[in-house]
Amino acid sequence: MNKYELALVVSARLDDEARAAVVEKAKGYIERVNGVIGEVEEWGKKKLAYEIDHQNEGYYYFIQFEAEPAAPAEIERHARIMDHVLRYLIVRKDAD
Repeated sequence: MNKYELALVVSARLDDEARAAVVEKAKGYIERVNGVIGEVEEWGKKKLAYEIDHQNEGYYYFIQFEAEPAAPAEIERHARIMDHVLRYLIVRKDAD
């Protein structure tokens, strides 16, 4: 299993409960492909580098997880169509 990090930028227009639901949904996609979730970091509301969907701010979340090499493609397939996710990125972390 490889180590990965999923970065999510969630719409700032959502309330706390709705943002938490979006993050839980993303975690569910990771678990669906037999991934093991580690630390979940919330960086809070940040100004975006450029406007996305007429929004200038978003909430940043970083989810550490371990999964098989085929898992990121499947997770990205779901993240691409998630409501209220402005941007996402999965990167493989180097072995320590």
